[in-house]
Amino acid sequence: MIGVSTVIVGFQLARPYNQSLTPVEAIERLRRLDDEQLTWVEEPTLAHDFIGHAAIAQAARTPIQCGENWWGTLDFRNAVAHGASDLIMPDVMKVGGVSGWLRVAAMAKAQNIPVANHLWPEISAQLMCLTPTAHWLEYCDWWNPVIAEPVKVEKGEVHITDASGIGVAWDEDAVSRLLV
Repeated sequence: MIGVSTVIVGFQLARPYNQSLTPVEAIERLRRLDDEQLTWVEEPTLAHDFIGHAAIAQAARTPIQCGENWWGTLDFRNAVAHGASDLIMPDVMKVGGVSGWLRVAAMAKAQNIPVANHLWPEISAQLMCLTPTAHWLEYCDWWNPVIAEPVKVEKGEVHITDASGIGVAWDEDAVSRLLV
């Protein structure tokens, strides 16, 4: 259960194809993978091939997750209208910040589509707490070396701090050591 101050983090069995297959190839591969108990397959064909993703989603039992390469809410609206993804994965930077995320979360709620995030766990964890169909927090610690207080994951949960704004403060010393 996603709470007001806690986001569940876990490990999934997923296969990211990162837009490398045609819809026909993706359907063939996914049918072979359907019995492997994958949690989802990520972006098997070109990100904006909404019709192709819809055909893949209809043909495979394994859920399709897309969205990390969609920009703005219009891409999500088109994807939802086409049934292009069983799960969606907005990237807060690409979707239009907090306002864009909230618009996508409302679309997902209206269609009962689970939402995961793409990157930026420092702000995405907070946004997932506001997302009625929140499903999965993608956590990458890539920015931890330059963040004063990185997101902490304990026993599969991220605890949201009460820091103002997005809760991110840069470690200025670490940043200055990395400047070129």
